[in-house]
Amino acid sequence: MRGRMAADIEIVQATTQRERRRFLAFPWQIMRHDPLWVPPLLAELEQRVDPERGAWFRHGSAEFFMAMRAGRLVGTICCAVDEERNAFLGLADCIFGFNHFVPDYKVAAALWDYAAAWARARGLEKLFGPYHLDYEDGYGILIEGYDRPPTLLCGHTPPYYREFIERYGFAPGHEQNVALEVTTAAFRDQAGPMAKLHRVAEAVRRRGKIIVRAARWEDWDAEIDRMLPLLHAALGTLPDAVPWRRESLEQLARGMRHFIDPDFVLFAEMDEQVVGCVVGLPNWNEALIHANGLRYPWDRLRVWPWFRRQPECLCVKSILVLPDRWGLGVDALLFHELGKRAVEKGYHWVDLSVTGLENPMTVRLATRLGARIYKRWQVYSKKV
Repeated sequence: MRGRMAADIEIVQATTQRERRRFLAFPWQIMRHDPLWVPPLLAELEQRVDPERGAWFRHGSAEFFMAMRAGRLVGTICCAVDEERNAFLGLADCIFGFNHFVPDYKVAAALWDYAAAWARARGLEKLFGPYHLDYEDGYGILIEGYDRPPTLLCGHTPPYYREFIERYGFAPGHEQNVALEVTTAAFRDQAGPMAKLHRVAEAVRRRGKIIVRAARWEDWDAEIDRMLPLLHAALGTLPDAVPWRRESLEQLARGMRHFIDPDFVLFAEMDEQVVGCVVGLPNWNEALIHANGLRYPWDRLRVWPWFRRQPECLCVKSILVLPDRWGLGVDALLFHELGKRAVEKGYHWVDLSVTGLENPMTVRLATRLGARIYKRWQVYSKKV
Protein backbone atom coordinates (compact mmCIF):
# COMPACT_ATOMS: atom_id res chain seq x y z
CA MET A 1 0.00 0.00 0.00
CA ARG A 2 1.42 3.36 -1.01
CA GLY A 3 0.31 6.94 -0.71
CA ARG A 4 1.80 10.29 -1.64
CA MET A 5 1.13 12.88 1.08
CA ALA A 6 3.57 15.58 -0.06
CA ALA A 7 5.38 16.33 -3.29
CA ASP A 8 8.60 14.66 -2.19
CA ILE A 9 7.33 12.22 0.50
CA GLU A 10 5.90 8.79 -0.23
CA ILE A 11 4.21 6.60 2.40
CA VAL A 12 4.98 2.90 1.96
CA GLN A 13 3.47 0.03 3.94
CA ALA A 14 5.85 -2.36 5.68
CA THR A 15 4.38 -5.83 5.20
CA THR A 16 7.24 -8.34 5.07
CA GLN A 17 9.40 -9.36 8.02
CA ARG A 18 12.37 -7.60 6.45
CA GLU A 19 10.38 -4.39 5.97
CA ARG A 20 9.06 -4.50 9.53
CA ARG A 21 12.61 -4.92 10.82
CA ARG A 22 13.65 -1.82 8.88
CA PHE A 23 10.60 -0.03 10.29
CA LEU A 24 11.55 -0.98 13.87
CA ALA A 25 15.22 -0.06 13.44
CA PHE A 26 14.46 3.51 12.35
CA PRO A 27 14.80 5.06 15.86
CA TRP A 28 18.50 4.14 15.79
CA GLN A 29 18.80 6.69 12.98
CA ILE A 30 16.98 9.36 14.99
CA MET A 31 18.45 8.84 18.45
CA ARG A 32 21.73 7.00 18.12
CA HIS A 33 23.64 10.07 19.34
CA ASP A 34 21.20 10.87 22.16
CA PRO A 35 22.93 9.94 25.46
CA LEU A 36 19.57 9.53 27.23
CA TRP A 37 18.01 7.05 24.81
CA VAL A 38 17.79 3.42 25.91
CA PRO A 39 17.50 1.30 22.73
CA PRO A 40 14.62 -1.18 23.01
CA LEU A 41 15.25 -4.90 22.67
CA LEU A 42 14.73 -5.44 18.96
CA ALA A 43 13.74 -9.11 19.26
CA GLU A 44 10.90 -8.21 21.64
CA LEU A 45 9.64 -5.50 19.30
CA GLU A 46 9.72 -7.94 16.40
CA GLN A 47 7.49 -10.30 18.35
CA ARG A 48 5.13 -7.45 19.27
CA VAL A 49 4.52 -6.40 15.64
CA ASP A 50 4.27 -9.95 14.29
CA PRO A 51 0.58 -10.79 13.61
CA GLU A 52 1.31 -14.44 14.45
CA ARG A 53 3.00 -13.76 17.81
CA GLY A 54 1.99 -10.33 19.08
CA ALA A 55 -0.59 -10.17 21.88
CA TRP A 56 -2.20 -7.09 20.28
CA PHE A 57 -3.44 -9.09 17.30
CA ARG A 58 -5.66 -11.25 19.53
CA HIS A 59 -7.93 -8.25 20.08
CA GLY A 60 -7.01 -5.80 17.35
CA SER A 61 -5.32 -5.09 14.04
CA ALA A 62 -2.42 -2.92 12.94
CA GLU A 63 -0.54 -1.77 9.85
CA PHE A 64 2.92 -0.23 9.61
CA PHE A 65 4.00 2.62 7.34
CA MET A 66 7.28 4.26 6.38
CA ALA A 67 7.78 7.76 5.00
CA MET A 68 10.31 7.76 2.16
CA ARG A 69 12.06 10.72 0.58
CA ALA A 70 14.26 10.08 -2.46
CA GLY A 71 14.59 6.44 -1.41
CA ARG A 72 15.60 7.32 2.14
CA LEU A 73 13.57 6.35 5.22
CA VAL A 74 12.63 9.54 7.10
CA GLY A 75 9.71 8.53 9.33
CA THR A 76 7.49 5.72 10.62
CA ILE A 77 4.01 5.28 12.06
CA CYS A 78 1.78 2.37 13.08
CA CYS A 79 -1.99 2.69 12.68
CA ALA A 80 -3.98 0.26 14.79
CA VAL A 81 -7.48 -0.56 15.94
CA ASP A 82 -8.19 -2.09 19.33
CA GLU A 83 -11.62 -3.55 18.66
CA GLU A 84 -12.15 -4.73 22.24
CA ARG A 85 -11.23 -1.36 23.78
CA ASN A 86 -13.37 0.57 21.32
CA ALA A 87 -16.35 -1.70 21.95
CA PHE A 88 -15.95 -1.61 25.74
CA LEU A 89 -15.69 2.19 25.92
CA GLY A 90 -17.97 3.00 23.00
CA LEU A 91 -15.16 4.70 21.07
CA ALA A 92 -13.93 4.79 17.50
CA ASP A 93 -10.22 5.44 18.12
CA CYS A 94 -7.28 4.83 15.84
CA ILE A 95 -4.30 4.02 18.05
CA PHE A 96 -1.05 5.31 16.57
CA GLY A 97 2.49 4.50 17.66
CA PHE A 98 6.03 3.66 16.59
CA ASN A 99 5.85 7.26 15.43
CA HIS A 100 9.32 8.58 14.69
CA PHE A 101 10.53 11.18 12.24
CA VAL A 102 13.53 13.26 11.30
CA PRO A 103 13.49 16.87 12.57
CA ASP A 104 11.42 18.06 9.61
CA TYR A 105 7.83 19.09 10.33
CA LYS A 106 6.72 18.26 6.80
CA VAL A 107 7.65 14.60 7.35
CA ALA A 108 5.75 14.39 10.66
CA ALA A 109 2.70 16.10 9.14
CA ALA A 110 2.72 13.71 6.17
CA LEU A 111 2.66 10.74 8.55
CA TRP A 112 -0.25 12.17 10.56
CA ASP A 113 -2.12 13.13 7.38
CA TYR A 114 -1.81 9.54 6.22
CA ALA A 115 -2.87 8.16 9.61
CA ALA A 116 -5.93 10.43 9.62
CA ALA A 117 -6.90 9.25 6.12
CA TRP A 118 -6.35 5.62 7.18
CA ALA A 119 -8.62 6.15 10.19
CA ARG A 120 -11.37 7.89 8.22
CA ALA A 121 -11.39 5.09 5.65
CA ARG A 122 -12.23 2.66 8.48
CA GLY A 123 -14.92 4.79 10.08
CA LEU A 124 -12.70 5.84 13.00
CA GLU A 125 -13.02 9.27 14.56
CA LYS A 126 -9.85 10.06 16.47
CA LEU A 127 -6.08 9.48 16.52
CA PHE A 128 -4.92 8.51 20.02
CA GLY A 129 -1.36 7.83 21.14
CA PRO A 130 1.44 7.21 20.81
CA TYR A 131 1.07 3.64 22.07
CA HIS A 132 3.31 0.98 20.56
CA LEU A 133 0.84 -1.94 20.42
CA ASP A 134 1.19 -2.00 24.19
CA TYR A 135 -0.51 0.21 26.76
CA GLU A 136 2.29 -0.14 29.31
CA ASP A 137 5.65 0.13 27.57
CA GLY A 138 7.21 3.44 26.60
CA TYR A 139 4.05 5.27 25.60
CA GLY A 140 3.48 9.01 25.28
CA ILE A 141 5.81 11.85 24.37
CA LEU A 142 8.32 13.15 26.90
CA ILE A 143 7.51 16.73 27.88
CA GLU A 144 9.70 17.12 30.98
CA GLY A 145 12.75 15.36 32.38
CA TYR A 146 15.72 15.49 30.04
CA ASP A 147 18.27 15.21 32.84
CA ARG A 148 18.59 11.39 32.95
CA PRO A 149 17.70 8.27 30.94
CA PRO A 150 14.28 6.65 31.45
CA THR A 151 13.79 3.62 33.67
CA LEU A 152 12.21 0.34 32.59
CA LEU A 153 8.98 0.63 30.56
CA CYS A 154 9.41 4.41 30.23
CA GLY A 155 9.87 6.18 26.91
CA HIS A 156 12.17 8.86 25.61
CA THR A 157 11.58 11.21 22.69
CA PRO A 158 13.46 14.24 21.32
CA PRO A 159 12.08 17.67 22.31
CA TYR A 160 10.96 18.46 18.76
CA TYR A 161 8.41 15.61 18.86
CA ARG A 162 6.27 17.63 21.27
CA GLU A 163 6.72 20.81 19.24
CA PHE A 164 5.60 19.12 16.01
CA ILE A 165 2.64 17.15 17.42
CA GLU A 166 1.17 20.22 19.12
CA ARG A 167 1.80 22.35 16.03
CA TYR A 168 -0.22 19.83 14.01
CA GLY A 169 -3.21 20.32 16.33
CA PHE A 170 -3.02 17.33 18.67
CA ALA A 171 -4.34 18.02 22.18
CA PRO A 172 -3.74 16.11 25.44
CA GLY A 173 -5.62 12.81 25.27
CA HIS A 174 -5.78 12.45 29.05
CA GLU A 175 -3.94 13.60 32.16
CA GLN A 176 -0.15 13.61 32.08
CA ASN A 177 1.74 10.51 33.11
CA VAL A 178 4.58 11.01 35.55
CA ALA A 179 7.57 9.36 37.16
CA LEU A 180 8.45 10.14 40.77
CA GLU A 181 11.66 9.54 42.69
CA VAL A 182 12.54 9.04 46.34
CA THR A 183 15.92 8.13 47.81
CA THR A 184 16.32 4.95 49.81
CA ALA A 185 17.98 7.11 52.48
CA ALA A 186 14.51 8.52 53.14
CA PHE A 187 13.32 5.04 54.17
CA ARG A 188 15.99 4.97 56.90
CA ASP A 189 14.99 8.40 58.24
CA GLN A 190 12.53 7.86 61.09
CA ALA A 191 11.91 11.60 61.51
CA GLY A 192 11.56 12.84 57.91
CA PRO A 193 8.68 12.60 55.43
CA MET A 194 8.68 8.81 55.93
CA ALA A 195 7.94 9.08 59.67
CA LYS A 196 4.21 8.61 59.20
CA LEU A 197 4.78 5.67 56.85
CA HIS A 198 6.92 3.97 59.50
CA ARG A 199 4.26 4.51 62.18
CA VAL A 200 1.34 3.35 60.02
CA ALA A 201 3.19 0.31 58.69
CA GLU A 202 4.31 -0.79 62.15
CA ALA A 203 0.80 -0.35 63.54
CA VAL A 204 -0.69 -2.42 60.72
CA ARG A 205 2.00 -5.06 61.11
CA ARG A 206 1.35 -5.36 64.88
CA ARG A 207 -2.35 -5.98 64.29
CA GLY A 208 -1.37 -9.07 62.32
CA LYS A 209 -4.39 -9.03 60.04
CA ILE A 210 -2.41 -8.26 56.89
CA ILE A 211 0.46 -10.50 55.83
CA VAL A 212 3.01 -9.46 53.21
CA ARG A 213 4.81 -12.17 51.24
CA ALA A 214 7.09 -12.32 48.22
CA ALA A 215 5.93 -13.82 44.93
CA ARG A 216 6.19 -17.58 44.62
CA TRP A 217 8.42 -18.05 41.61
CA GLU A 218 7.55 -21.73 41.29
CA ASP A 219 3.85 -20.82 41.15
CA TRP A 220 4.15 -17.97 38.65
CA ASP A 221 1.05 -18.73 36.55
CA ALA A 222 -1.11 -18.80 39.68
CA GLU A 223 0.45 -15.51 40.84
CA ILE A 224 -0.63 -13.93 37.54
CA ASP A 225 -4.15 -15.21 38.20
CA ARG A 226 -4.03 -13.56 41.63
CA MET A 227 -2.83 -10.28 40.15
CA LEU A 228 -5.54 -10.01 37.47
CA PRO A 229 -8.46 -9.32 39.85
CA LEU A 230 -6.35 -6.65 41.55
CA LEU A 231 -5.68 -4.96 38.22
CA HIS A 232 -9.34 -5.06 37.28
CA ALA A 233 -10.61 -3.77 40.63
CA ALA A 234 -7.90 -1.22 41.50
CA LEU A 235 -7.46 0.29 38.03
CA GLY A 236 -11.15 0.04 37.23
CA THR A 237 -11.67 3.19 39.31
CA LEU A 238 -9.69 5.24 36.75
CA PRO A 239 -11.32 7.04 33.81
CA ASP A 240 -11.56 4.99 30.57
CA ALA A 241 -10.16 1.91 32.32
CA VAL A 242 -10.37 -1.28 30.26
CA PRO A 243 -10.15 -4.75 31.85
CA TRP A 244 -6.73 -6.33 31.48
CA ARG A 245 -6.46 -9.31 29.18
CA ARG A 246 -4.62 -12.27 30.64
CA GLU A 247 -2.52 -12.68 27.46
CA SER A 248 -1.39 -9.04 27.72
CA LEU A 249 -0.32 -9.53 31.33
CA GLU A 250 1.39 -12.80 30.38
CA GLN A 251 3.32 -11.12 27.57
CA LEU A 252 4.35 -8.24 29.83
CA ALA A 253 5.42 -10.65 32.58
CA ARG A 254 7.27 -12.85 30.09
CA GLY A 255 9.18 -9.86 28.76
CA MET A 256 10.01 -8.72 32.29
CA ARG A 257 10.79 -12.13 33.77
CA HIS A 258 14.54 -11.88 33.20
CA PHE A 259 14.45 -8.48 34.99
CA ILE A 260 12.37 -9.60 37.97
CA ASP A 261 13.69 -10.11 41.48
CA PRO A 262 10.86 -12.03 43.19
CA ASP A 263 11.80 -10.42 46.52
CA PHE A 264 10.31 -7.20 45.12
CA VAL A 265 7.03 -8.63 43.86
CA LEU A 266 5.02 -8.49 47.08
CA PHE A 267 1.48 -9.61 47.80
CA ALA A 268 -0.61 -8.50 50.77
CA GLU A 269 -3.04 -11.11 52.07
CA MET A 270 -5.94 -10.61 54.44
CA ASP A 271 -8.19 -13.45 55.58
CA GLU A 272 -6.39 -15.69 53.06
CA GLN A 273 -7.37 -13.34 50.21
CA VAL A 274 -4.89 -11.33 48.13
CA VAL A 275 -5.91 -7.71 48.72
CA GLY A 276 -2.85 -5.84 47.43
CA CYS A 277 0.31 -6.10 45.41
CA VAL A 278 3.37 -4.03 44.61
CA VAL A 279 5.80 -4.76 41.78
CA GLY A 280 9.39 -3.56 41.96
CA LEU A 281 11.96 -4.21 39.24
CA PRO A 282 15.71 -3.59 39.25
CA ASN A 283 16.28 -0.81 36.75
CA TRP A 284 18.14 -2.84 34.15
CA ASN A 285 17.89 0.13 31.78
CA GLU A 286 21.16 1.12 33.46
CA ALA A 287 22.66 -1.85 31.60
CA LEU A 288 20.43 -1.86 28.52
CA ILE A 289 21.49 1.67 27.60
CA HIS A 290 24.79 0.00 26.63
CA ALA A 291 23.20 -2.98 24.85
CA ASN A 292 22.27 -1.42 21.48
CA GLY A 293 18.98 -3.31 21.64
CA LEU A 294 20.95 -6.57 21.26
CA ARG A 295 20.78 -6.06 17.51
CA TYR A 296 23.98 -8.00 16.90
CA PRO A 297 25.62 -11.02 18.62
CA TRP A 298 28.57 -8.97 19.87
CA ASP A 299 26.21 -6.62 21.73
CA ARG A 300 25.68 -9.37 24.32
CA LEU A 301 29.40 -9.52 25.02
CA ARG A 302 29.62 -5.77 25.33
CA VAL A 303 26.72 -5.43 27.77
CA TRP A 304 27.46 -8.44 29.97
CA PRO A 305 29.75 -6.55 32.41
CA TRP A 306 26.94 -4.03 33.01
CA PHE A 307 24.49 -6.80 33.93
CA ARG A 308 26.92 -8.04 36.57
CA ARG A 309 26.53 -4.76 38.43
CA GLN A 310 23.68 -4.01 40.81
CA PRO A 311 21.49 -1.17 39.44
CA GLU A 312 21.30 1.96 41.56
CA CYS A 313 17.55 2.29 41.03
CA LEU A 314 14.60 0.07 41.91
CA CYS A 315 11.51 0.73 39.75
CA VAL A 316 8.08 0.47 41.32
CA LYS A 317 5.74 -0.17 38.42
CA SER A 318 2.48 -0.81 40.20
CA ILE A 319 0.95 -0.68 43.66
CA LEU A 320 -2.55 -2.13 43.70
CA VAL A 321 -5.06 -2.41 46.53
CA LEU A 322 -8.65 -3.64 46.29
CA PRO A 323 -10.87 -0.53 46.61
CA ASP A 324 -12.86 -2.07 49.48
CA ARG A 325 -9.59 -2.36 51.45
CA TRP A 326 -8.46 1.24 50.97
CA GLY A 327 -7.78 3.06 54.22
CA LEU A 328 -6.63 -0.06 56.06
CA GLY A 329 -2.91 0.62 55.58
CA VAL A 330 -2.35 -2.07 52.94
CA ASP A 331 -0.55 0.36 50.63
CA ALA A 332 1.60 1.72 53.48
CA LEU A 333 2.61 -1.76 54.58
CA LEU A 334 3.51 -2.85 51.04
CA PHE A 335 5.52 0.30 50.31
CA HIS A 336 7.27 0.17 53.67
CA GLU A 337 8.30 -3.46 53.12
CA LEU A 338 9.50 -2.68 49.60
CA GLY A 339 11.57 0.27 50.84
CA LYS A 340 13.06 -1.82 53.62
CA ARG A 341 14.14 -4.49 51.13
CA ALA A 342 15.54 -1.85 48.76
CA VAL A 343 17.71 -0.48 51.57
CA GLU A 344 18.88 -3.97 52.54
CA LYS A 345 19.89 -4.75 48.95
CA GLY A 346 21.80 -1.52 48.48
CA TYR A 347 19.63 0.44 46.05
CA HIS A 348 20.22 4.20 46.04
CA TRP A 349 16.82 5.42 44.92
CA VAL A 350 13.32 4.25 44.04
CA ASP A 351 11.49 5.23 40.85
CA LEU A 352 7.69 5.19 40.78
CA SER A 353 6.57 5.10 37.15
CA VAL A 354 4.51 5.44 35.11
CA THR A 355 1.41 6.72 36.85
CA GLY A 356 -1.29 9.13 35.73
CA LEU A 357 -2.04 12.32 37.60
CA GLU A 358 -5.65 11.13 37.76
CA ASN A 359 -4.56 8.13 39.86
CA PRO A 360 -6.29 8.50 43.26
CA MET A 361 -3.64 6.62 45.25
CA THR A 362 -0.11 6.47 43.91
CA VAL A 363 0.71 10.15 43.39
CA ARG A 364 -0.86 11.16 46.70
CA LEU A 365 0.99 8.44 48.61
CA ALA A 366 4.31 9.18 46.90
CA THR A 367 4.25 12.94 47.43
CA ARG A 368 3.34 12.50 51.08
CA LEU A 369 6.45 10.35 51.43
CA GLY A 370 8.68 13.07 50.03
CA ALA A 371 8.85 11.83 46.44
CA ARG A 372 9.10 14.37 43.66
CA ILE A 373 8.04 14.25 40.01
CA TYR A 374 11.09 14.14 37.74
CA LYS A 375 9.61 13.15 34.35
CA ARG A 376 6.32 13.80 32.54
CA TRP A 377 4.84 12.26 29.40
CA GLN A 378 1.77 13.21 27.42
CA VAL A 379 -0.54 11.05 25.33
CA TYR A 380 -2.28 13.03 22.57
CA SER A 381 -5.47 12.82 20.55
CA LYS A 382 -6.92 14.54 17.49
CA LYS A 383 -10.25 14.15 15.74
CA VAL A 384 -9.96 13.15 12.11
